[in-house]
Amino acid sequence: MSEYRHILLAVDFSNQADFVAEKARALATQHQAKLSIVHVLDNIPMPDAYYGTVISLTENSDDPLLEAEKSKLMVIGEQLNVELSNRWMLWGIPKQQIIHVAEQQQVDLIVVGSHGRHGIALLLGSTANSILHTAKCDVLAVRLK
Repeated sequence: MSEYRHILLAVDFSNQADFVAEKARALATQHQAKLSIVHVLDNIPMPDAYYGTVISLTENSDDPLLEAEKSKLMVIGEQLNVELSNRWMLWGIPKQQIIHVAEQQQVDLIVVGSHGRHGIALLLGSTANSILHTAKCDVLAVRLK
């Protein structure tokens, strides 16, 4: 197994996100690696937002849905002791934005939750599956129940 220096945790705020986060934290501790987190907004309506917009975690918004998402990311970041500069919230297609951050930040490992889809859902794909087949670095897809 290679030595990881920078691990990126992709969070989706599902009810099993803590399980995935703990796996990422354990790996970062084991490898003495920097841990970063990313959350991609793909379903909150925001006027005049263009693809790839970075949402500042320090600016306030009038939109309660956006503020709730920011708050969740901040809580996870604090729980994992991730520096503010290593927390990203982006607009766009999750698989594309996660890969983009991983490449820009020279990430060695992406950690993402996977629901283990079957049947037609498997044929249509998932974020974890797309990342697995597209990323230039290692990917850990944590199996969720």
